[in-house]
Amino acid sequence: MSGLRGKTLFISGASRGIGLAIALRAARDGANIAVAAKTDTPDPRLPGTIFTAAEEIEKAGGQALPIKLDIRDADAIEAAVAKTAAHFGGIDICINNASAISLTGTLETPVKRFDLMNQVNGRATFLVSRACIPYLKKASNPHILTLSPPLNLDPKWFGPHVAYTMAKYAMSFTVLGMAEEFKKDGIAVNALWPRTAIATAALQVIDKLDTRYARRPEIMADAAYWALTQDSRTLTGQFLIDDEVMAKMGVTDLTRYAVDPTVTPMLDFFVEAAR
Repeated sequence: MSGLRGKTLFISGASRGIGLAIALRAARDGANIAVAAKTDTPDPRLPGTIFTAAEEIEKAGGQALPIKLDIRDADAIEAAVAKTAAHFGGIDICINNASAISLTGTLETPVKRFDLMNQVNGRATFLVSRACIPYLKKASNPHILTLSPPLNLDPKWFGPHVAYTMAKYAMSFTVLGMAEEFKKDGIAVNALWPRTAIATAALQVIDKLDTRYARRPEIMADAAYWALTQDSRTLTGQFLIDDEVMAKMGVTDLTRYAVDPTVTPMLDFFVEAAR
């Protein structure tokens, strides 16, 4: 398939991190990006707003539409998607990147945090996808790409943080179900997940991650780009892992993505070491 020139991407949580990296990769082709995120004023803990992201996207060669969006608000989601379609003339790609995390046990997880994770992860993924689908049905090579893990029911992924795992897997269940439901419409629905930790500002704040043991978000952006430029009728229902996608692209030396090439990146949740 051709690149993403002229394609319109609706990306939740695109003001920083992996979402922004995907947006910038698409922008290099001349894509249109709806930057749908909650941050419209600077946060001292987390760099980036919808406006700074839009500026970066346009400098990279794309067109940007910054939209302040509370991903928990169903009506706001519908309005944001409709605004994007009206502004750019349609929607070709939906990327569910927004996510909430709390690596806590059952007794240490407040109800408020449990609700937040389920609203931002599974519920919002369902609602954003649902809002985009009528527009995707009209696109020539429509894709939904969700940043969620492969479904692995090993109890070790549940015991330490059952609430987070439940919420994250809810995103993956939407991939499994919608891929089957919309196969007849030619809409690709896939998941993408990193093999290793990814150095994002959010993870540093939440988990105090030592970024030397992580890879840069650009590996996820390059893997996403590959997925989004495939024929939507032949690549769907897949739980893609970034390094496996890079291998399909002929890239096996991943040191260029390392924060510190002298150390081995730590594995992310829900995946095992590459064989």
